[in-house]
Amino acid sequence: MFKELYEKSLKLASHKSSNFFLAIISFIESSFFPIPPDVMIAPMSIAKKNDYLKIFFIATIFSTLGGLFGYFIGSLFTNNAMSIMEFYGYEEQAANLKQQLSSGGGAFSFWLGTLFLAGFTPIPFKLFTITSGLINFNIFVFFIICIISRGLRFFIVAFLSAKFGDKAVRFIEKKGTMWSFIIGIVLVAIALIIYFIFN
Repeated sequence: MFKELYEKSLKLASHKSSNFFLAIISFIESSFFPIPPDVMIAPMSIAKKNDYLKIFFIATIFSTLGGLFGYFIGSLFTNNAMSIMEFYGYEEQAANLKQQLSSGGGAFSFWLGTLFLAGFTPIPFKLFTITSGLINFNIFVFFIICIISRGLRFFIVAFLSAKFGDKAVRFIEKKGTMWSFIIGIVLVAIALIIYFIFN
């Protein structure tokens, strides 16, 4: 099923209404759809090099809005939220995490870093948007983290694809996951260091 959805999403990148479909995919991927918008961003940026900023912007805005939708699923429709978690096999982890975060302590900082990594790396982002709603995480902070993490990720994919074409796509497919984790962890570490220095 995932392969079929992947191929259909890839074909939409060459559609005359590809910007519209990119917005749809970006929105639903943040709340329940399994295929990331990167599948469309890369080929669209190669085909429309001068529009890579527009492509990045569409993906970022609608992915963030989709993240808010996922947040409200978790916050207002707990049964539906847990059904989505169960579909991806994360229901136990979500339940345990909710219990841990409710205990306070360093939970806020922990979830802040985790949410950023989820938005920046290939980790299924929807699981974290929904969980943020389940645990009633600060929605303003949630929104800002979504914009930053999703924006950085999609900008890198769009820029590299427009600049280096198929070579960049092959690199992203082979080593993108590893490098996104490395860069994400470094950025989170820098943010935490700055936070503790000024607090």
